[in-house]
Amino acid sequence: MSTQELATPAPLDVEQAEAALVEHYPRLVRIAYLVLPPSLGRNRRVLTAHALVQRSLPRRRGPVDPAMPGQRRAGDDAVDPGYAYVRGQVLRQALEAGLPLRRRAWPKRAQLPPLLPQVWGLRLFPRSGGADELALDQRLSTLSGAGRAAYVLRGLERQGDAEVRRVLAAAGVEDPGAALAEAGGVDAARGTSGAGLLESAEFDPCSLQARPTDLMRRRQHTRAALAALAAAVVCGTLLGLPGDGWGPDGAAAPPYARNPVSEAALDPAHVRRVAPALWQRSARTDFSVWPARGGLTGDTALLRRALAVWARPGPTVQASAAPGTPPGPPMGPPQLLFAGEVDQARVVLFHDGLRVVRYAEPKDGTAGAALDFVRTDGADTASAGALVVGRTNANVRYLTAPWVRGVAVRDLLRPSEAARPLERDAHGVTEPMLSPVAPSQCRTWDALEVRDGVATRLLTDLGELTPARLTSGPPSAPADVTDDAARAEWARTACLLPVVRSHGVRSVNSWRFAEQDLPGTDAAAGPARWLCTRAETWRGTGGKVLAHFQAPAAAAKPGAVAAGSVVAQADDSPACGAREPHVLAGALWKSPAGQWYMVAAGSPQVASVEVTGAVRGHEEGRRIAVPVEGKPAGQVELGGRLEDGSEIGVLR
Repeated sequence: MSTQELATPAPLDVEQAEAALVEHYPRLVRIAYLVLPPSLGRNRRVLTAHALVQRSLPRRRGPVDPAMPGQRRAGDDAVDPGYAYVRGQVLRQALEAGLPLRRRAWPKRAQLPPLLPQVWGLRLFPRSGGADELALDQRLSTLSGAGRAAYVLRGLERQGDAEVRRVLAAAGVEDPGAALAEAGGVDAARGTSGAGLLESAEFDPCSLQARPTDLMRRRQHTRAALAALAAAVVCGTLLGLPGDGWGPDGAAAPPYARNPVSEAALDPAHVRRVAPALWQRSARTDFSVWPARGGLTGDTALLRRALAVWARPGPTVQASAAPGTPPGPPMGPPQLLFAGEVDQARVVLFHDGLRVVRYAEPKDGTAGAALDFVRTDGADTASAGALVVGRTNANVRYLTAPWVRGVAVRDLLRPSEAARPLERDAHGVTEPMLSPVAPSQCRTWDALEVRDGVATRLLTDLGELTPARLTSGPPSAPADVTDDAARAEWARTACLLPVVRSHGVRSVNSWRFAEQDLPGTDAAAGPARWLCTRAETWRGTGGKVLAHFQAPAAAAKPGAVAAGSVVAQADDSPACGAREPHVLAGALWKSPAGQWYMVAAGSPQVASVEVTGAVRGHEEGRRIAVPVEGKPAGQVELGGRLEDGSEIGVLR
């Protein structure tokens, strides 16, 4: 029978699959890591990739049917059958891990955090690569799971398109052709093939770096757990005592009964309402002076349902809370901000001094409700300018503050275009606008521009009730994004914002800390720019810092901008902030003539920069460009000194 004839795969022995898994374990884990959704974070992606590979063996001993869909031509897949089987299981599970959780369906095992392996007290992530690896990782993060799988099979596994279609179909992909087309767009956008980069240390979840978790938070959680355990022991002892004085409910009253504070918190008649003009004479301008607005503020039954669900959410309630936000019941009568109909839901917004709570129920009377919590303590005029009141498909509506005089929509990726007017109703609710949370590819980024008579501010939706304020400038004096230079910088920074979605972010500042003339480039193209983007949270901890490199965009299409490349990032770092306004970052850069350079720059306080390791160089001043003979294979270390003589390292 020739190689063009059809062949049916023979039954596979479990021992054969196990041998293939052990032999090719590092490669299988790399495949899982690349296909898993980047939104999991690098630490969880590493652990999940190992877990998926470790549970890819058949459950029973003896011969196993490979269960490939349909027949295929002999010789299409030249790899070992055991490896092909395990690889197919890994791909299927990695694709399932990227599926959204649905309320009416049981989650798949791959969608849940892995039970094993587990690492306590450490965060694990692969070693950092160069600018090319970071750029490729950023491009892969914009693809769907099937698109990433197609790119990995084509680039890492060196498979042809026909075989890629067959393997994707076997893994459950509905449209393998679309996945191939999506994968082909990665190298087309880069202008070069990135397949070889898939084998670099940046994507190796078996060669890892370790960092500690939040030590202060770990200590607080340990103390809280010990206190809870002690309380449970005491309560269990008391409940076991005889007599009527400590019966099944002990000394506790029935839920929210005979407790004036709890009863008042759940009584719509006690909900606090602020006068419409109070904000004009108040010393504070935050959520505490928002008046009660909306067409249903007098609907007592709606308010009662909203307060009851807040206190005791049932099994049909879809609840969510921003990181660091306690989701408990109100401690007293809350303030009513809004009650009205928004699209296909009745929406109520409350404020209790610490949090804003959104309750939404379907207008058609069907079961179920949504309950969202977000911290807002310490809000000011800028951060209390708007709240998300409704989401429908890819659109979002805002409830604006009473002091906001006008709103508009500005596309951050098109800095030269004027803002588009956005209408509001009499209650301050805007017309729907496109939310940047919904699109899978960063082709547009609509932000809300609010004018309050004092300043014009930019707010962007990051998936929570409170939009994040965007600013620009040094950490000591961040300013609103109002001039052309700041808009041009944000045009190349906006597509990095997805990494801070759903983190409880209050504001994001982008700071151009250095410019650098690159060797071998046309002076007309302008200098390269080094920027530091810092996301601050409402809770004060959990912030994220990104250092990115913006090469001269001489070849950009008219009306378009080239996104910057992230070269370093850190969590819970004071760098690039008001407490520590210093930053140093570097990257490998290839000139138009094909010469590699190690380029780096620091903030104005940096006095000297030094490169060690596989590349060596030293420069007085805060910029350096060291020529490299080919791309270095070893580790490159970067450091420097500040003007006061103290050392500074790269962002980690």
